[in-house]
Parts: sequence; C-alpha cells; structure tokens
Amino acid sequence: MENKVNRKLPDELMSKMNLKPFESAAIGNPEVQRVAPKVRVTAGEDKVVDSLEDVIKNNLKDGMTISFHHHFRNGDFAFNKVMDKIIEMGYKDLTLAPSSLTGVMNDKVIEAIKKGVITNIVSSGMRGSLGDFISHGGLKNPVIFRSHGNRARAIEEGDIKIDVAFLGVPVSDPAGNANGQDGDAVFGSLGYALIDAQYADKVVLLTDNIVDYPNTPASIKQDQVDYVVKVDKIGDPDKIGSGATRFTKDPKELKIAQMVNQVITNSPYYKQGFSFQTGSGGAALAVTRYLRQSMLDDGITASFALGGITKPTTDLLEEGLVKKIMDVQDFDKGAAASMAQNKDQQEIDASWYADPHNKGAVVNNLDVAILSALQIDTDFNVNVMTGSDGVIRGAIGGHQDAANAKMTIITAPLVRGRNATVVPSVETVVTPGDSIDVLVTERGIAINPKRQDLIAAFSKVPGLQILDIKDLQKMAEKQVGVPKPLEYTDRTVALVEYRDGSIIDTIKQVKD
Repeated sequence: MENKVNRKLPDELMSKMNLKPFESAAIGNPEVQRVAPKVRVTAGEDKVVDSLEDVIKNNLKDGMTISFHHHFRNGDFAFNKVMDKIIEMGYKDLTLAPSSLTGVMNDKVIEAIKKGVITNIVSSGMRGSLGDFISHGGLKNPVIFRSHGNRARAIEEGDIKIDVAFLGVPVSDPAGNANGQDGDAVFGSLGYALIDAQYADKVVLLTDNIVDYPNTPASIKQDQVDYVVKVDKIGDPDKIGSGATRFTKDPKELKIAQMVNQVITNSPYYKQGFSFQTGSGGAALAVTRYLRQSMLDDGITASFALGGITKPTTDLLEEGLVKKIMDVQDFDKGAAASMAQNKDQQEIDASWYADPHNKGAVVNNLDVAILSALQIDTDFNVNVMTGSDGVIRGAIGGHQDAANAKMTIITAPLVRGRNATVVPSVETVVTPGDSIDVLVTERGIAINPKRQDLIAAFSKVPGLQILDIKDLQKMAEKQVGVPKPLEYTDRTVALVEYRDGSIIDTIKQVKD
C-alpha cells in the first residue's frame, strides 16, 4: 500500500490495526463523535492520600493505558516516582501514552519495556537512549507518533482511551484544583495535561505543595480529579527551563534569521494585527529579535503569538507589540513567570491549540509559522523525527499543526556537520510538502512552486536570493557528498500519523 506522499506502508499492519493511509493535508469538515470518561462520584472534597502505591493498586490493571505530561521536561520527578511503583508491583502489558517523552524518562521506560510492563507507546516523540532502543527493535509493538493536536483529537475521539492519568503539578488544594503557575516547580501553562484531566477515567495529581481550598486560578479543576498524592518533591525547577534565554551568536543562524525576517516583513501577511508562531531554537529566537525591531520601525503590532512560549515572546507582550499570547506550553522560567502576571497570556489546552477535528483550533487563525527541520526534501516534505542514521531522535510536537498557517517557513542550515539537510528524499515524512511554503537556508530561500503569489512578492525584494530547492539540494550534496543508503530490516518499529489520524509514514528497525 502506498500513500499520497509515495510512502510504502505495510499492508498486514495497516489491515490488522484498521489504519488509513495519508491522503491530504486538507482536513475538510467531518462530523466526529467524541467520547466521555467514567466518573467515580466523590462524596467529600478532601482527596489527599499518602500512599501512591494504594492508588495504583486500587485503580490500575494489566493491559490498561496510563498517561503523563511533559511540562516539567528534564526537571520531572513525577514520572519516575510512578513508574518505579508500577514496575515494583509487577504490572504487565501497559500502554504508555504521555504527551511526550523527555530524556529524564528514558532509563525508566527502557526498564519497564524490558520487564514487560510496557508493551505499547503512543507519544509525540522521544530522543536519546530510548529513541535508539526503539529504533533497534526494543519494543514489542510499533510506537504511534502523533502531533500535539492529533493527540488531543485521538483522546477526544477514543483512539486513545486513558484509564489512569498521573499528572504532576506544582500546586493543588485538597480537592484537586491545580495550576502550573504557583509553587516551587513552576512551569506555566498546563496545556498538554488538560486533555488528560478532562478525558481520563481516573485522574491522579502528584504535588509537593497542597494549599488551602479553593486554589485559584484552577487549570485542572476539582470535578476532574480523583486523588491528590502528596510527594516530597515534584520537580527540579532549574531543569524545567533556562533562567535567561540566550540568543544565538552563530553567524549562520543569524543570517538565516535575518532572511526569515525579510520573508515575513515582505509577505502579504505582514500587516497590522498579523499572528505568528516561532520555536525555541537559537535561530527562532533571533527571528523574534529581528521581527521586534521591524515591528517597531513599521508601527505594526501582532494580534497574537502562539505555541510553546519563550521569554522573548512574553517581552513583546509587555511592550505592547503583541496583544495576546495563546500559551499551550512554556519553554523557560521567564515565560512561565509571565503567565501568573499578565492576563493577556492565555493558557490553552491542546485541543483549543491544534485539534483538527473541533469547531475551531487557534492554528486555523495563524498567519505565519516559523519551524525547523532535521531534513527537508525536494518535494518540501519535512522530517523532524529521525536522524541521518535512521534513529528516532525527535518529536512531531506541534510541527504538523503549526504548518496549517497561511505561510509556513522552514529554517534549516544547508548541511549539519557532514550531513545534508536538504535531500532528495527525507528519511521520514512527518509534515507533508503541501503544508510548507518557504525554506530559508544560509545560502538562500526556496519557495514551494504552488505559491506563485509568494514567488512574485519575494522576487521584488532586494538582496533576497531565491533558488530552486533542487539547486539547494545539489549544493548540499556537493558539499558533503552522497551518503551510503541506510539499511533497515522489514520490521516496523513506529507509525507516524498525520493530524487526522491517517498514516503518513512508517519507521523501520535500523540494522545493527
């Protein structure tokens, strides 16, 4: 079976799992049926329990699905606390369904897989030792990778049925009213955990900070929570995010950022009230700096900024250059602290952010998105999941979702080390080329031929080098040569979904 981006999909697996091949980046207007969680009626409002082990024993069974969020990132203590107990208690055949997997979780997940505790994983991504372990066939069943918006869709429609959600929070009251804005391990928006709290059959909060009732603002609400477990320490605030975001000093990244700013400010979308999403990498932060100066010079303000938020973006809010921030996740301490101080920094859940099957996601109102890539090919397909060695080392995150913008810009150096970034065909298609409008490299930009309007607009910009993407690919190849083809087995170790749940690509086991 082959899908619309010419990727061969395993017929037997597609049939067995009742999966659909990717057809189009256009979502259309389907009517969908959502599910609802089971609710255990709570007579009293004090849900505080001392024993995590008792909560697990009374609510978890073999074969169930458990979820976590990743807002603590590498400062997360909740995940390993819970998994230690689950492994110790001998559970089997669990499905692990976190919003994403961070490095601090890797060793524990590998241990759980080896002991048969976890046999299925559905997530946005993974890196490091876990990605390597999965890529070499370490998990019994294929991982399913979903974007943040697609994960919300899958939970709401029942493709992911969460039996027990274990959600670490920096503060809660005894009834379960919790947020990410107060306490010692503040991380700001709880955007990815809010869907779990709404749809899981059982919701267990873990916190080291229980305050008087009622705790407000309440991101997770008491009518969603079954248990509040008091722990010694929920997370390390120093590992959640950096204290001060540093702009890149790399000349190549700065050149790319300057060209991205040229593209934005000379596009038809750069006007009063435009909207944008940037990432958290060095080049993306530099774009924010250059864009700020352009907005000041031109007297233009943005209606909103979206996505994972950094301090440079909240600084724009404070300056009045951005009117609102729609915040699904904070990437540094400055952005997290800002949420508690500025009412115009609105916490949003993953469905409001990017679910393609709802009555209107914020990404549908996005003018400009600036995204990165591990690879981009001559059909503008983007890979953010696997490295040049075929090993899983990334995450879909909100990549597919933000690419729904009116103008999606990919920033990437022509080569990284000895590996080409612009290639004839990406190792893994994550975001289809139909969603991508402009590629910006240090050697020039390439515009998707379907965007003749942008070609006409940017051709008039002095000093902006416009090239055919095939020429960029040849430049990269000339610089680093033609790599030896990677070798894979026939076994599928992961399925990559598009936003609507169709399969856009598969990841095969890397040969040893």
